[in-house]
Amino acid sequence: MTAHAPATGCLDGVRVLDLSRILSGPFCTALLGDHGADVVKVESPDGDDTRRFGPPFVAGEATYFLSCNRNKRSVVLNFKDPGDHATLLELAARADVLVENFRPGTLEKLGLGPDVLHARNPGLVICRISGFGQAGPWRERPGYDLAVQGLSGL
Repeated sequence: MTAHAPATGCLDGVRVLDLSRILSGPFCTALLGDHGADVVKVESPDGDDTRRFGPPFVAGEATYFLSCNRNKRSVVLNFKDPGDHATLLELAARADVLVENFRPGTLEKLGLGPDVLHARNPGLVICRISGFGQAGPWRERPGYDLAVQGLSGL
């Protein structure tokens, strides 16, 4: 029997900053991690809400959280704290991709909109996930699964 070297993914060397929570963003970045991206998940001091979505739990962590946050490193930052805000900007300056799924306008209110991020890192690809887009009459509505199923007639 011979030992095999670890498989490398097509996204090896790509740095992803994950500012997302619940499902859509964390699942997206987990898939990027599955393909070799270096994903850093940023959580608030309260943690991602899905850490408490259970049962079932494994060692105190919800399996829902574990399944959507595999292949990631994590850091706790309070976006409203000046020191943590500076740390977040430094992380964004070294990232290739940033994924967020806050309600539209949230990053701008926190002083972390695309203009600020691109001033630090002009090549940063920003992926903004929302249920109803960044503009339009429904932009403020949360895009949870049950709401989308109801609206679609499912």
